[in-house]
Amino acid sequence: MNMATEITLPNLGENIDAGDVLSILVSEGDSVEKDQDLLEIETDKATAAVPSPESGTIVKILVSEGDTVNVGSPIFQIEAGAAAAPPKEEPKAEEKKPEPEPEPAKEEEAPKAEAPPAEPEPAAQAVATAPATSAAAPRPEAPTPQADIPGDGVASSAAGPSVRRLARELGVDLRRVRPSGAGGRITEDDVRNHIRHEQEKAKAAASPSVTPPGAPNSDGQGAVRIEKMSRMRKTIAANMVASYTTIPQLTNFDDVDVTELEEMRQQSKDDYQKRGLKLSHMPFLVKAIASSLKLHPVVNASVDMEAGNVIYKEYVNIGIAVDTERGLMVPVLRDADRLSISQIARELDRLILAAREGTLSIEEMRGGTFTISNMGAVGGTYSTPLINSPEVAILLVGRSRMLPTIIDDAIEARLIMPLSLTYDHRVVDGADAARFVNDIKGFLSAPGRLLLAP
Repeated sequence: MNMATEITLPNLGENIDAGDVLSILVSEGDSVEKDQDLLEIETDKATAAVPSPESGTIVKILVSEGDTVNVGSPIFQIEAGAAAAPPKEEPKAEEKKPEPEPEPAKEEEAPKAEAPPAEPEPAAQAVATAPATSAAAPRPEAPTPQADIPGDGVASSAAGPSVRRLARELGVDLRRVRPSGAGGRITEDDVRNHIRHEQEKAKAAASPSVTPPGAPNSDGQGAVRIEKMSRMRKTIAANMVASYTTIPQLTNFDDVDVTELEEMRQQSKDDYQKRGLKLSHMPFLVKAIASSLKLHPVVNASVDMEAGNVIYKEYVNIGIAVDTERGLMVPVLRDADRLSISQIARELDRLILAAREGTLSIEEMRGGTFTISNMGAVGGTYSTPLINSPEVAILLVGRSRMLPTIIDDAIEARLIMPLSLTYDHRVVDGADAARFVNDIKGFLSAPGRLLLAP
């Protein structure tokens, strides 16, 4: 007889000590194979599946959904070597299925014997009803009173001049109003009640689309809904508070003319599509920022106030803020300065898809030196993004729009992209930030320079 052993929560990554159980994928008594996913767990930065270290049968589940579990804590008990037993039982169950086949065959014969007398009954009814309908005149007239019901939108009840005037002023069709007056007459109250009823119907139809998540509750003032914060949301909240309260942040707002960039994108997007890539402005933007960071090391740095040091990064890893159902996630595009436009486009597609599907690894969210937030995909122009510490700057990109621009003393319609750069004033001065943005604008407004960028 095999002894049950414990499966513990494995190491989830550097500096991650615990996680919250999102969902349990197996039940007690289930047979599992080695590397089969047993549960999903949410850490501070991502969601990960925990696989089974061996084949066997789940004897006991030691955690519940919503539990916070420390690394190394037991989560399951498994009895090894029992995973092959259930498949042998399945063919036996299948062999028993063909045995009772003769019995339903006999049952089918009985209805066949009963069928002949049953068939003439509907035929006889059809024959009987045909002359009945032709002979009896009152029956076809029966449906007509049902259609002639006041308030159904077809028939109308009597109404006095004042009621008709009120209906005209309020835009009410009297044929849709149910009468309650003497002799089936429509009253002014009937008209007002009809309007009230229609408004309530409209509110009821619209309410499901705006129902917030969480469990129903009350705060003493009215109905509320309460939702427990996920571990990821708590981490996002803590990081934003730390960023806002510990870093002196300023934001520079600027615009860049991307008309030529858009022309280049339009000329190239079909070629990229043939290679399975969607060419947006983002790959060009990443390349322009990566090239500019190499020219302005102070923006590609971090600060250690305790040691009194500024750490300049000789690598360029750009984080891309992605809006997901779980919250804001920032996968990191590594060595962005060494990648071509097509390589950046391919890696962006992979990272964004993984972020939205919840399959990002912890390592794919570490090591960023600068972050881009693309608000233009949702809408909006300028904002003041918060720095993703320990980085010292973040660039928010708004939605590009056509604006009148003076070119050689003439007004032309040009495609303008709004930029908002937030920077850490402990390290980056205003002039440094302005020069950095100017270089980004230079690359984007003359996209041919991106192809020659070092």
